[in-house]
Amino acid sequence: MVEVMDQLQIEQITRMVLDALNSARDRESGYAVPIGVSARHVHLTKEHVETLFGKGYELTKKKDLMGGQFAAAECVTIVGLKLRAIENVRILGPCRKASQVEISATDAIKLGIKAPVRESGDIAGSSPIAVVGPAGALYLNEGCIVAARHIHMSPADAAEAGLKDGDYVSVRADNERGTVFNHVKIRVDPSFSLEMHIDTDEANAGGIRQGDTAWIVRM
Repeated sequence: MVEVMDQLQIEQITRMVLDALNSARDRESGYAVPIGVSARHVHLTKEHVETLFGKGYELTKKKDLMGGQFAAAECVTIVGLKLRAIENVRILGPCRKASQVEISATDAIKLGIKAPVRESGDIAGSSPIAVVGPAGALYLNEGCIVAARHIHMSPADAAEAGLKDGDYVSVRADNERGTVFNHVKIRVDPSFSLEMHIDTDEANAGGIRQGDTAWIVRM
């Protein structure tokens, strides 16, 4: 005798089938990764914070970020050649061993400088730039870059994706633009959460918004 399934059983079976289909579709599409759009920002040494804001000044935490970093409440003005400037550029803390300014290629054109595409921290021979705060100004002989796109992963994320620190992948954004990003570096650290970082130029060109999902499609 065939028993008639109740509504709850039907819903459970339907949910299981849909989950299986979605999982299969995800495996075919690649490894899903959320996107973070990184706006222009500044990293400063303790000495340079005091130059810009005054002796003994401490940055004010506004929002926690991954990797122990935070967005500070303080902003500065960055100045390129021929006194071309961009105001209200956010500082990220905590203080670093070397000051660094990260901008987009469009920002570089506006400032009249030639900022190279680099990984964060790789500032040797990069573009000079001036930074102005409420209490003073400083001139960096090098330190202005366009940050290379990358993906942050925890060790567990990397293991699940079959990747390791330093690998390069391609990433596809399935939207009306259908953008594929090549040469995306994998960065793995226990303090990281899964997120791909691109700058505002890349996001605008690809029709991508903060929090959109893309797919790692080639390793």
